[in-house]
Amino acid sequence: MVEDWQSGGFGLYIHWPFCEAKCPYCDFNSFVSRSVDHGAWRDAYISEIRRSAAELGPRSLNSVYFGGGTPSLMEPKTVGSILDEAAKQWNFSNDIEITLEANPSSVEVKRFQGYRSAGVNRVSLGVQALNGPDLKALGRVHTVAEALDALKTAKSTFDRISFDLIYGRQNQSLEDWQSELIQAVGFGTDHLSLYQLTIEPGTAFGDRYKLGKLRGLPSEDLGADMYDLTQEICKAHGMPAYEVSNHAAPDQQSRHNLIYWNYGDYVGIGPGAHGRVTLNGQRHATETHLNPTTWLTEARNGNAMSLRSAVSSTAQGEEYLMMSLRTTLGLDRARHERLAGHPLDEDTLRHLQSLGMIEVTATHVRTTSAGRPVLNAIIQELAA
Repeated sequence: MVEDWQSGGFGLYIHWPFCEAKCPYCDFNSFVSRSVDHGAWRDAYISEIRRSAAELGPRSLNSVYFGGGTPSLMEPKTVGSILDEAAKQWNFSNDIEITLEANPSSVEVKRFQGYRSAGVNRVSLGVQALNGPDLKALGRVHTVAEALDALKTAKSTFDRISFDLIYGRQNQSLEDWQSELIQAVGFGTDHLSLYQLTIEPGTAFGDRYKLGKLRGLPSEDLGADMYDLTQEICKAHGMPAYEVSNHAAPDQQSRHNLIYWNYGDYVGIGPGAHGRVTLNGQRHATETHLNPTTWLTEARNGNAMSLRSAVSSTAQGEEYLMMSLRTTLGLDRARHERLAGHPLDEDTLRHLQSLGMIEVTATHVRTTSAGRPVLNAIIQELAA
C-alpha cells in the first residue's frame, strides 16, 4: 500500500550540536565546546540509526543532511561511519543527496576532501556576508578571503554547492545588498539560501533589541524592497525562488529540504533533532533531548528520543498546508483533503484569490509573488 509520506520522500537528518562560537542571531540548538569525544558521538549516532531502522524497516533513503551547529567540525571518519551505517540499514536511492553544512574557515576547508571521500556530494556554506564589518557584526569567525577560498575549494571538490547570505543587516542599504547579491550569483554555485535577518527571542541580538541597542535595522518598507530585489536578481541569473528563501538553478533544488516542504518522512538524530515518521500507517512527531550530554547518555542507553506522539489528521493537514505553500509547486488539494479529512474552504480561497495572494487551480493552490511575503497571514486564513 502506498502511504502518504511517499509523496514527499524519506530523509535522514543528523544534528551536530557543537560550534566554534555562538552567533548572536542564532536560535538553533548549538553549543560551544572545546573538547568533543568524537568516538563516543560516532557510536551514539550509529546506535540511533540502528534503532530507528529497526522500527521503520526497509526504505529507500533519498537524502542525508548533516546540520548543526557546525558539522564541518566533525571528523570525516565520523561522517563516513554514519553514512556507512545508514547504507547498511536503508537502500540509498540512485540519486541520493548527501549534504553537509560547513563554515568557510581555513581549518574546516582542509577537511573537504575527507568529507567527499566519506560520501558527501553536496556542501552548504554559511558565508552570511561578503564584507568584513558585517561578518564581524554577525559574530562570524571567518573572513571574506576565507569565504572566497572556501567557495573555490568547494567547487573543485563537490558535485553541488549552496551558500547562505543574510540580508536586512544593520545599516545595510538597498544598493549595498544589490551589489553583494550580484557578486554572489556570479560565483556560479547552483543554489543560494537568502534569509532576511530576523531577531529571535533568547539570542544575543534579541536581548540587545529588547534594550533598544540593536540599531540600524531596516524599515519594513526597505525589507520588502530587499526581498523584491532578491527575487528579481536571482531570477534574472537563472536561479529563481522555489521556496520563500531558497533559489536554485534548474534541477538543483535541495532534495532534503523538499522532503520537509513536500511533507515526507524524515528521521531526526542528534540533540534537539525533530522528525516525522510513519509507523503502521500513522504519522508521528519525534523529538530528542536538547542537552548534548543528556542526549549522548540516553543514546548509549538505547534511545535518545524524548518524545514521540501521533499527529492528528487536523494537525497533518495544517502541517502540510504550512510547508507546501512555502514552495512554488504549492499545495496538492486532493492530498490536503486526504490528510486533513476535509477540503479547504472555498469562500476563503476565492477571497484570497481576489486579493491576488494565491493562485487556485482544480488541483493546486499556490501563493503568488504578492502573496509570498505575507505567507503567514495566508496560512492563518486557510487553516482557520
